[in-house]
Amino acid sequence: MAKKKAKPQKKAAQKSAPKKSAAKKTPAKKTPIKKPAGSKPAPAKKQAKPEKQKAVTVTASSSKPKKPIKHIAIAGNIGAGKTTLTKILSKHFGWIPHFEDVENNPYLNDFYEDMPRWSFNLQVFFLNSRFRQIVEILKGTEVVIQDRTIHEDAMIFAPNLHGMGLMSTRDFDNYTKLYETVSSLIRPPDLLIYLKASVPTLVNQIQKRGRDYEDNLRLDYLRRLNEYYEKWIGNYKEGRLLVIDIDQCNFAEEDEAKAEVINKVNAELFGLF
Repeated sequence: MAKKKAKPQKKAAQKSAPKKSAAKKTPAKKTPIKKPAGSKPAPAKKQAKPEKQKAVTVTASSSKPKKPIKHIAIAGNIGAGKTTLTKILSKHFGWIPHFEDVENNPYLNDFYEDMPRWSFNLQVFFLNSRFRQIVEILKGTEVVIQDRTIHEDAMIFAPNLHGMGLMSTRDFDNYTKLYETVSSLIRPPDLLIYLKASVPTLVNQIQKRGRDYEDNLRLDYLRRLNEYYEKWIGNYKEGRLLVIDIDQCNFAEEDEAKAEVINKVNAELFGLF
């Protein structure tokens, strides 16, 4: 009889054992929590990545203009190397060059022979010529690099002629009003490159190119132009400015200097070194 009683105890133990195992399996079955982690969070991660990329893009381009680059202009005194640099940058970047109209200028030779007589005529010719260039630039789709700006005529050359007594006050006032009307219709270049040079460097480069009409240039004339340039550049706030010291960077004759200038322009426009 004692043996018969022991058997039901074992069965009870067996019955209780499955209860314990069922209790262990119950938390394991609660793993359905993994379903949202396996399906829904995945797209959430994909959405988070583009947001980070957008933030980086905005930060990287915040210092750059939103509008595309269309107009690069080179400024500098007579003999500074504007035409040479225009050719170098035009070839390297594939920009369209716009050169100063020297060969077809009907007043230039007369101006150097008799400055008081032809100063007003010469300045009006340059004003009209460069204004037409800017209108073409703004209408077009190509990036253009311009040899000398319309602002130099009004901020440097005309005031210098007037200050030296080579342009009458009547003509200077008339010219200034005309410039103010024209400049209100245009915008500044996306990048202005100023070629800074001392008078000895200017004279040396002027003699090398050997233009006959420049033989009568006076040293005080170049010196005064330099003073006006320094004043204008020192107060230039209209856009981005890159100053290149020609006394220290002879890009016309030295390959290393040429590469240096190209790198500086690259860094200013595109952030590349």
